[in-house]
Amino acid sequence: MAIEIIITSDGSHSLLNTELNETYHSVHGAIRESVHVFINKGFDLIAKRDHPKEIHILEIGFGTGLNALLTLQRVLNDSIKVFYTTIETFPLSEEVWSKLNYTDTLGAKEHFEKIHRALWSQWQEITPNFQLFKVNGEFQHALFPESNYDMVYFDAFAPSKQPEMWEADVLKKVVDLIRPNGVFVTYCAKGQLKRDLKSLGLEVETLDGPPGKKEMVRGIQSL
Repeated sequence: MAIEIIITSDGSHSLLNTELNETYHSVHGAIRESVHVFINKGFDLIAKRDHPKEIHILEIGFGTGLNALLTLQRVLNDSIKVFYTTIETFPLSEEVWSKLNYTDTLGAKEHFEKIHRALWSQWQEITPNFQLFKVNGEFQHALFPESNYDMVYFDAFAPSKQPEMWEADVLKKVVDLIRPNGVFVTYCAKGQLKRDLKSLGLEVETLDGPPGKKEMVRGIQSL
Protein backbone atom coordinates (compact mmCIF):
# COMPACT_ATOMS: atom_id res chain seq x y z
CA MET A 1 0.00 0.00 0.00
CA ALA A 2 1.50 3.33 -1.11
CA ILE A 3 0.78 6.19 1.28
CA GLU A 4 1.95 9.75 1.76
CA ILE A 5 1.61 12.07 4.76
CA ILE A 6 -0.33 15.25 3.98
CA ILE A 7 -1.22 18.33 6.04
CA THR A 8 -4.93 19.19 6.35
CA SER A 9 -6.47 22.61 6.88
CA ASP A 10 -6.39 22.52 10.68
CA GLY A 11 -2.66 21.73 10.59
CA SER A 12 -3.07 18.06 11.51
CA HIS A 13 -1.76 15.24 9.36
CA SER A 14 -3.69 12.75 7.32
CA LEU A 15 -2.55 10.09 4.88
CA LEU A 16 -3.12 9.83 1.16
CA ASN A 17 -3.54 6.33 -0.21
CA THR A 18 -2.05 6.93 -3.65
CA GLU A 19 -3.40 3.67 -5.06
CA LEU A 20 -6.98 4.70 -4.27
CA ASN A 21 -6.29 8.45 -4.51
CA GLU A 22 -8.16 8.72 -1.22
CA THR A 23 -7.27 10.43 2.05
CA TYR A 24 -7.78 8.91 5.48
CA HIS A 25 -9.48 12.09 6.74
CA SER A 26 -11.02 15.28 5.43
CA VAL A 27 -8.50 17.65 3.86
CA HIS A 28 -10.43 20.38 5.70
CA GLY A 29 -9.02 19.14 9.00
CA ALA A 30 -8.33 15.62 10.22
CA ILE A 31 -8.65 16.30 13.94
CA ARG A 32 -11.56 18.66 13.38
CA GLU A 33 -13.46 16.04 11.36
CA SER A 34 -12.87 13.19 13.81
CA VAL A 35 -13.88 15.26 16.83
CA HIS A 36 -17.08 16.40 15.14
CA VAL A 37 -18.22 13.07 13.71
CA PHE A 38 -17.10 10.50 16.25
CA ILE A 39 -16.77 12.37 19.56
CA ASN A 40 -19.32 15.20 19.43
CA LYS A 41 -22.02 13.39 17.43
CA GLY A 42 -21.24 9.87 18.59
CA PHE A 43 -19.56 9.34 21.95
CA ASP A 44 -21.07 12.41 23.61
CA LEU A 45 -24.61 11.39 22.65
CA ILE A 46 -24.35 8.15 24.65
CA ALA A 47 -22.38 9.76 27.48
CA LYS A 48 -25.00 12.48 28.01
CA ARG A 49 -28.05 10.34 27.22
CA ASP A 50 -27.25 7.21 29.22
CA HIS A 51 -24.69 8.32 31.84
CA PRO A 52 -23.00 4.92 31.49
CA LYS A 53 -20.22 3.48 33.63
CA GLU A 54 -18.87 1.70 30.55
CA ILE A 55 -19.05 2.27 26.79
CA HIS A 56 -18.20 -0.53 24.37
CA ILE A 57 -17.09 0.83 21.00
CA LEU A 58 -16.36 -0.87 17.68
CA GLU A 59 -14.32 1.16 15.21
CA ILE A 60 -14.24 0.00 11.61
CA GLY A 61 -11.07 1.46 10.15
CA PHE A 62 -8.32 1.98 12.77
CA GLY A 63 -6.19 3.83 10.22
CA THR A 64 -3.94 6.40 11.91
CA GLY A 65 -5.28 5.72 15.40
CA LEU A 66 -6.69 9.24 15.67
CA ASN A 67 -10.23 8.21 16.66
CA ALA A 68 -8.87 5.90 19.35
CA LEU A 69 -6.63 8.65 20.75
CA LEU A 70 -9.45 11.20 20.80
CA THR A 71 -11.75 8.74 22.56
CA LEU A 72 -9.07 7.95 25.13
CA GLN A 73 -8.57 11.65 25.78
CA ARG A 74 -12.32 12.15 26.11
CA VAL A 75 -12.40 9.85 29.14
CA LEU A 76 -9.05 10.69 30.75
CA ASN A 77 -10.75 12.83 33.40
CA ASP A 78 -14.09 11.04 33.30
CA SER A 79 -15.47 8.10 35.26
CA ILE A 80 -16.55 6.30 32.07
CA LYS A 81 -14.56 3.19 31.20
CA VAL A 82 -14.14 2.46 27.48
CA PHE A 83 -13.70 -0.95 25.90
CA TYR A 84 -12.51 -0.10 22.40
CA THR A 85 -12.37 -2.70 19.63
CA THR A 86 -10.89 -1.61 16.32
CA ILE A 87 -10.20 -3.39 13.04
CA GLU A 88 -7.65 -2.62 10.34
CA THR A 89 -6.77 -4.61 7.23
CA PHE A 90 -3.53 -2.78 6.49
CA PRO A 91 -1.84 -1.54 9.69
CA LEU A 92 0.61 1.32 9.35
CA SER A 93 4.29 0.76 9.94
CA GLU A 94 5.95 2.57 12.84
CA GLU A 95 7.94 4.49 10.24
CA VAL A 96 4.67 6.10 9.16
CA TRP A 97 2.59 6.46 12.32
CA SER A 98 5.51 7.81 14.34
CA LYS A 99 5.70 10.81 11.99
CA LEU A 100 2.05 11.83 12.44
CA ASN A 101 1.72 15.13 14.29
CA TYR A 102 -1.49 14.61 16.30
CA THR A 103 0.30 14.75 19.63
CA ASP A 104 1.77 18.15 18.75
CA THR A 105 -1.78 19.48 19.14
CA LEU A 106 -3.38 16.94 21.46
CA GLY A 107 -0.47 15.93 23.67
CA ALA A 108 -0.65 12.35 24.96
CA LYS A 109 2.33 11.14 22.96
CA GLU A 110 2.82 8.19 25.30
CA HIS A 111 -0.81 7.14 24.86
CA PHE A 112 -0.59 7.41 21.08
CA GLU A 113 2.49 5.21 21.03
CA LYS A 114 0.89 2.66 23.35
CA ILE A 115 -2.19 2.50 21.11
CA HIS A 116 -0.07 1.73 18.06
CA ARG A 117 2.29 -0.66 19.82
CA ALA A 118 -0.50 -2.60 21.51
CA LEU A 119 -0.50 -6.26 20.55
CA TRP A 120 -3.14 -7.54 18.16
CA SER A 121 -5.99 -9.88 19.10
CA GLN A 122 -5.84 -9.35 22.84
CA TRP A 123 -7.10 -6.79 25.31
CA GLN A 124 -4.50 -4.20 26.29
CA GLU A 125 -4.83 -1.56 29.01
CA ILE A 126 -3.72 1.79 27.63
CA THR A 127 -5.00 3.71 30.66
CA PRO A 128 -7.09 2.43 33.58
CA ASN A 129 -10.28 3.53 31.83
CA PHE A 130 -9.33 2.72 28.21
CA GLN A 131 -9.01 -0.92 27.20
CA LEU A 132 -8.04 -1.66 23.58
CA PHE A 133 -8.52 -4.74 21.38
CA LYS A 134 -7.09 -4.50 17.85
CA VAL A 135 -8.13 -6.85 15.07
CA ASN A 136 -5.96 -7.25 11.97
CA GLY A 137 -8.02 -8.48 9.04
CA GLU A 138 -10.99 -7.86 6.76
CA PHE A 139 -14.22 -6.93 8.47
CA GLN A 140 -16.25 -9.38 6.39
CA HIS A 141 -14.34 -12.33 7.87
CA ALA A 142 -13.37 -10.98 11.28
CA LEU A 143 -14.36 -12.29 14.69
CA PHE A 144 -14.74 -9.75 17.47
CA PRO A 145 -14.30 -10.10 21.24
CA GLU A 146 -17.83 -8.84 21.90
CA SER A 147 -21.19 -9.31 20.21
CA ASN A 148 -23.03 -6.17 21.33
CA TYR A 149 -21.55 -2.69 21.09
CA ASP A 150 -22.91 0.59 22.41
CA MET A 151 -21.41 2.44 19.47
CA VAL A 152 -19.92 1.88 16.05
CA TYR A 153 -17.50 4.36 14.50
CA PHE A 154 -17.81 3.52 10.80
CA ASP A 155 -14.68 5.02 9.25
CA ALA A 156 -14.04 2.99 6.11
CA PHE A 157 -12.83 4.67 2.93
CA ALA A 158 -15.54 6.41 0.90
CA PRO A 159 -18.10 4.31 -1.03
CA SER A 160 -16.58 5.45 -4.33
CA LYS A 161 -13.17 4.10 -3.27
CA GLN A 162 -14.06 1.07 -1.16
CA PRO A 163 -17.59 0.09 -2.27
CA GLU A 164 -17.43 -3.40 -0.78
CA MET A 165 -17.48 -1.92 2.74
CA TRP A 166 -20.79 -0.16 2.10
CA GLU A 167 -22.75 -3.07 0.67
CA ALA A 168 -25.94 -4.18 2.37
CA ASP A 169 -24.52 -7.47 3.68
CA VAL A 170 -21.60 -5.70 5.36
CA LEU A 171 -23.88 -3.07 6.86
CA LYS A 172 -26.12 -5.85 8.18
CA LYS A 173 -23.16 -7.42 9.98
CA VAL A 174 -22.38 -4.01 11.46
CA VAL A 175 -25.94 -3.34 12.58
CA ASP A 176 -26.24 -6.81 14.10
CA LEU A 177 -23.32 -5.90 16.40
CA ILE A 178 -25.10 -2.83 17.84
CA ARG A 179 -27.10 -3.23 21.03
CA PRO A 180 -30.66 -1.83 21.32
CA ASN A 181 -30.52 1.98 21.49
CA GLY A 182 -26.86 1.80 20.42
CA VAL A 183 -25.40 4.33 18.00
CA PHE A 184 -23.82 4.19 14.53
CA VAL A 185 -21.91 7.23 13.25
CA THR A 186 -20.11 7.92 9.98
CA TYR A 187 -18.89 10.88 7.99
CA CYS A 188 -20.76 9.60 4.90
CA ALA A 189 -24.24 10.87 4.01
CA LYS A 190 -25.00 9.02 0.77
CA GLY A 191 -28.68 8.42 0.09
CA GLN A 192 -28.15 4.70 -0.49
CA LEU A 193 -26.43 4.36 2.88
CA LYS A 194 -29.36 6.00 4.63
CA ARG A 195 -31.86 3.78 2.82
CA ASP A 196 -29.88 0.65 3.68
CA LEU A 197 -29.55 1.59 7.35
CA LYS A 198 -33.27 2.31 7.59
CA SER A 199 -34.06 -1.05 5.97
CA LEU A 200 -31.91 -2.70 8.64
CA GLY A 201 -33.96 -1.13 11.42
CA LEU A 202 -31.96 1.92 12.41
CA GLU A 203 -33.53 5.29 13.08
CA VAL A 204 -31.44 7.42 10.72
CA GLU A 205 -30.58 11.07 11.27
CA THR A 206 -28.87 13.40 8.80
CA LEU A 207 -26.75 15.82 10.82
CA ASP A 208 -24.58 18.81 10.00
CA GLY A 209 -21.21 17.61 8.79
CA PRO A 210 -17.75 18.74 9.84
CA PRO A 211 -16.11 21.76 8.15
CA GLY A 212 -15.99 21.25 4.42
CA LYS A 213 -18.76 18.65 4.41
CA LYS A 214 -22.46 19.50 4.44
CA GLU A 215 -23.85 16.39 6.13
CA MET A 216 -23.06 13.20 8.07
CA VAL A 217 -25.17 10.28 9.25
CA ARG A 218 -26.08 8.91 12.66
CA GLY A 219 -28.23 5.86 13.24
CA ILE A 220 -29.89 4.60 16.42
CA GLN A 221 -30.63 0.90 16.87
CA SER A 222 -34.24 0.08 17.60
CA LEU A 223 -35.18 -1.02 21.12
